[in-house]
Amino acid sequence: MATGRTHRPATRSRGIPEATVARLPLYLRALTALSERSVPTVSSEELATAAGVNSAKLRKDFSYLGSYGTRGVGYDVEYLVYQISRELGLTQDWPVVIVGIGNLGAALANYGGFASRGFRVAALIDADPAMAGKPVAGLPVRHTDELESIITDNDVSIGVIATPAGAAQQVCDRLVAAGVTSILNFAPTVLSVPEGVDVRKVDLSIELQILAFHEQRKAGEETTSAQEPAAAAQPRSGAAVRTPAGGRAAGKGPDGDVPAVMPA
Repeated sequence: MATGRTHRPATRSRGIPEATVARLPLYLRALTALSERSVPTVSSEELATAAGVNSAKLRKDFSYLGSYGTRGVGYDVEYLVYQISRELGLTQDWPVVIVGIGNLGAALANYGGFASRGFRVAALIDADPAMAGKPVAGLPVRHTDELESIITDNDVSIGVIATPAGAAQQVCDRLVAAGVTSILNFAPTVLSVPEGVDVRKVDLSIELQILAFHEQRKAGEETTSAQEPAAAAQPRSGAAVRTPAGGRAAGKGPDGDVPAVMPA
């Protein structure tokens, strides 16, 4: 089996846009679910709905892969799973190290989806001496003193940082110096890396804040909608309302009361 260090995906050299690359895992997840249900083919509309994207965008994305489907039939599910997996580099073995085995790091270590998607957790690393040797997800936790040798011995090119923010940059620097060229960062901080190193940041608090913004906006819209009928039934401040007799009813203006009936 090929290792991550010697065989890297060719998406960039083939000119696939980054936005398309970001959507490929969405398609793969939807296709995998179809495959597990033994669905042989899928239309672009059905797959787009399952992936949560526009069908025209999906067809454009697949054109970069050289896959156009068959009119009246759709796309072959198994072939697309293989094609996207190959493009993403998931048909080979990617050794991964997770640094920081607190609650989040331990949860990541126990995630069962890594192996089925082409990733092998090679080592779990933590700075706490008391954690050394303790088994987590079937692997003994190793101390950060061993970080460089672990990366070299396991030919690791992908590192996951799940440390507190204050330790993340130092860990990042050591990973990069040891040869890691891709980092998934769960620490709540922005990492500085040299050119040629890819960083993907996952910040749950930011995602929750974005959701809070949308919830606040929806609540504001609901309040506004509830007030509109009542506001429509009341005269605007300072505005006179026509009476049946053709005069104007009394209103309140910026200078106080106005006459009950104004001359025509």
